[in-house]
Amino acid sequence: MKKIAPLPETTEEEPPFKPLTAQEAQKLREQNPPVSPWWVVAGQAVVGLLVALGAWALTGKQNVGWSAAYGALVVVIPAAIFARGLTGRFSSLNAATATVGFMAWEMVKIASSIALLMAAPRWVPALSWPALLVGLVLTMKVYWVALAYRPRARSPRVTKL
Repeated sequence: MKKIAPLPETTEEEPPFKPLTAQEAQKLREQNPPVSPWWVVAGQAVVGLLVALGAWALTGKQNVGWSAAYGALVVVIPAAIFARGLTGRFSSLNAATATVGFMAWEMVKIASSIALLMAAPRWVPALSWPALLVGLVLTMKVYWVALAYRPRARSPRVTKL
């Protein structure tokens, strides 16, 4: 049987990451500001409106435009509910409440999306499911566009002496 050599012992271990100082953390926050969920919701609403108008213009049928608009609303309304829940006063008490709140509001968002989809045939006259799905999918993809076009970091102010 082969013997395995023990690992050499080290007295000084390097931490797996270097903790940031308060100044380094502040600089990092300034360079990478967080994206507001309301920024994403606003982007989704704009894209949803454009998709609905485009569907109506391309087909010349009003019901196709309304179907695409409803598909966008299936994304925008639950996203707005989710954003409101995440930006509430209890969401930032501590890490545990933030995590539980995130999961709870995500479940509310999914349930409200399903409920809106189930109500579509009753609420939209002459519903066009393909147009609804196009509006839904294009509006949902705005998450990535909103991240790409998020507000940039503020440039440092230069003061003249």
